[in-house]
Amino acid sequence: MAGWYELSSNDKGTFSFVLKAGNGEVILRSEQYDSKASAENGIRSVQTNSPQDARYARQDASDGRCYFNLKAGNHQVIGTSQMYKDAAGRDKGIESVKANGPSTTVKTA
Repeated sequence: MAGWYELSSNDKGTFSFVLKAGNGEVILRSEQYDSKASAENGIRSVQTNSPQDARYARQDASDGRCYFNLKAGNHQVIGTSQMYKDAAGRDKGIESVKANGPSTTVKTA
């Protein structure tokens, strides 16, 4: 099964989304958005930018774990990964976002 987006709101009325791989694992998290329309624009940005390797900023945390940010063409972060124990895991995560990011399936949580 292909990946999908889950769009949700919290009790403060802000919206966010996650990108899930076909196995249901969360592979990318968005920031909080003030409106549903803004969150939907964020999803469209991930769909557009996720296939492009240059849009990934590979990062190392102070505790030695690794993660990545997906950035839009204007260099704004549009999604952040989980923490990985090593660079190899992070790189597999990037490949999963590249494969699943173009999905057009959006579910409401």
